[in-house]
Amino acid sequence: MRILCSSTLIGEFFVIGFAGLVAMKDPDLAMSTVWTVSGIAMFLCVLLCGLVTRPGGVALGWALQIALIASGFIVPTMFFLGAIFAALWWASVHYGKKVDEAKARFAAQADPSTPDAV
Repeated sequence: MRILCSSTLIGEFFVIGFAGLVAMKDPDLAMSTVWTVSGIAMFLCVLLCGLVTRPGGVALGWALQIALIASGFIVPTMFFLGAIFAALWWASVHYGKKVDEAKARFAAQADPSTPDAV
């Protein structure tokens, strides 16, 4: 699960950065505000890469997905991109858990006394 979720979060890191560039062109927004909010969100993406397997990590990821969709009020394209990344987040969590379960079953079935075939 960690690899799939981290991949989604790194993708979001770049999308948030590009959305910050778009939001920067809005004359009603201060550049410092745009980059403070974007920077915090980008930092959270990187931080969550390490926290995704800990208790509450997935929930924080969902909170980030909601914030990403809500950023569509500033940059309208983010409604679409946020929904896409929320779907990717769901798929990463859902299928990542299935992969982890399959790995655990495989490890339990493997005989530790036989050497690995190369």
